[in-house]
Amino acid sequence: MAAVPPRAARGALRRRDLLHAAAGSALFLGASPARLRAQSAPPRSAVDRVPLGKTPIKITRLGIGTGSQGGKVQRDLGEEGFTKLVRHAWDRGIRYIDTADNYKIHGLVRKAIQGLPREELILLTKMKWDPLPDVARELDRFRAELGVDYFDIVLVHCVQKESWPADLEKMRDGLSAAKEKGIIRAVGSSAHGLPGLRGSAGCPWIDVQLVRVNHNGRHMDGPTGTWAEAGDAPAAWAEIRKIHDAGKGVLGMKLIGNGDFTDAADREKAMQAVVASGCVDAMTIGFKSAAEIDEAIERMNRALNG
Repeated sequence: MAAVPPRAARGALRRRDLLHAAAGSALFLGASPARLRAQSAPPRSAVDRVPLGKTPIKITRLGIGTGSQGGKVQRDLGEEGFTKLVRHAWDRGIRYIDTADNYKIHGLVRKAIQGLPREELILLTKMKWDPLPDVARELDRFRAELGVDYFDIVLVHCVQKESWPADLEKMRDGLSAAKEKGIIRAVGSSAHGLPGLRGSAGCPWIDVQLVRVNHNGRHMDGPTGTWAEAGDAPAAWAEIRKIHDAGKGVLGMKLIGNGDFTDAADREKAMQAVVASGCVDAMTIGFKSAAEIDEAIERMNRALNG
């Protein structure tokens, strides 16, 4: 006669049989093993740290921008208001800050990040190319203004010609030299217009590209780069996919159409479209209030897990 298992063992056997039965029922009803694993995985979040292309950088999917209307929107908050905004983003888990020399806000960013652990932040700034800068001198100034020893990402700001990589070779060499010294972790550009974007897509020097993206092409790249021109979204997305497929880090901007998407439905569609594209690693929005930060996190979380 076979030995009767102890009561605890019999209970464990029953639980195991129930689990096997539940899994079998799920499979019978059409749920694949992969789907079952996905259902048990934790939900994805706007503040997860994710790889940025082939760079060594891991970045939160959502970042805080500082350049709305050339930075005026954020500057008008004043030191106290802007610091509260950045600290709210920090408290919600955002670790990526996008700024630029042109925004005239480096000093406010310095005050806002004072005391935060530098190694936790992903700090991006941009350098103008006209007139052609002394890169080493400009980076020293940037570091002094922001109170940091290094930048995670420095971009050539607002490239507009397809020939920009050749035209700005000296500037690119200066940024590469700073990267070799550890002053910069990754280099790249932000494009305004399809010609500049096409130049970036064919440039092996680029680690990271900042691109304009949303659901309807508002302020996305058009044929000349003129600010008010209609964006050619299909052409822009084609270039963005080339950049992504080449292993470059892709950062999105203009998620709310430069502030034009006052209808919440448009903001929802834009977030859904950019997340669904599969070729944007992270994105930045120029916030002016804590409520806008909270809304964007909720929207991205829905898009990631819908």
